[in-house]
Amino acid sequence: MKALTFSLIAEPDQRLDLTPLTPAALTGLTVSQIEKLRLGAGRDGLLVGDVFRLSGKDANNVVIEGGSARFDRIGAGMASGHIRVNGNIGSQAGRKMSGGAVMIEGNTGDHAGSGMSGGRVEIRGNAGNNVGGPVAGELTGMEGGVLIVRGKAGDYVGDRLRRGIIAVLKGCGDYAGYRMIAGTIVVTGRVGAMPGYLMKRGSLLFDRRPEQLSPTFVPCGEPEIAFSGLFDRYLVDENITDRPLLGPRPGRYGGDNAVSGKGEILYRRGR
Repeated sequence: MKALTFSLIAEPDQRLDLTPLTPAALTGLTVSQIEKLRLGAGRDGLLVGDVFRLSGKDANNVVIEGGSARFDRIGAGMASGHIRVNGNIGSQAGRKMSGGAVMIEGNTGDHAGSGMSGGRVEIRGNAGNNVGGPVAGELTGMEGGVLIVRGKAGDYVGDRLRRGIIAVLKGCGDYAGYRMIAGTIVVTGRVGAMPGYLMKRGSLLFDRRPEQLSPTFVPCGEPEIAFSGLFDRYLVDENITDRPLLGPRPGRYGGDNAVSGKGEILYRRGR
């Protein structure tokens, strides 16, 4: 059965909330019912039929053909199934997602994966600021799942990360792991200033020594630990990276000692 496909008719003239276009929400609906779902806000908010041409029937596999920076909250609240987007999108992709998989064949805006507790989000392009981070008024960021950015990410990757894995594969901006509570952040490529600032626990894993580290981190030498080998294998087995990240004896910093100091930064030596 062909995937339920939403083909973009024309660029929308307003921001749209695509929360209704998840597999669970679409299952059992007719084409006519789907076309009447409201995506825009306000009195003149757009309907699905105003924006997309529909084809296919398999609601467990949703494809959005054509993207827009005005498409917000794709996959929000998703618990099962698959969504693939062929194009760029807006903010909060995968917001509060608990299961399933979202594949974005383009760039995303800010707060991708915010509040995730499970599932997998993969962004083939670049991501904005606050990947996996909380929105205003929230105390924790991402709480589980796997979020992969195959391009670059902005500032504050993993702000208040509590659980789960975030991987950014072409470098990120400043304050990666800011206020991190636990979990794991992987970055290959250049890392901006002050990674791990105010982190309480958790692990930041880099393929090179960070250049602009807070003085409240303490060098811990080159420990022989099983974790680096196990995690390298996990990254390759899960198709997150194509080669080991840390090697057998990574360098290590402990911190942030401005708070509890129980976090760590591991990096591949020699780069």
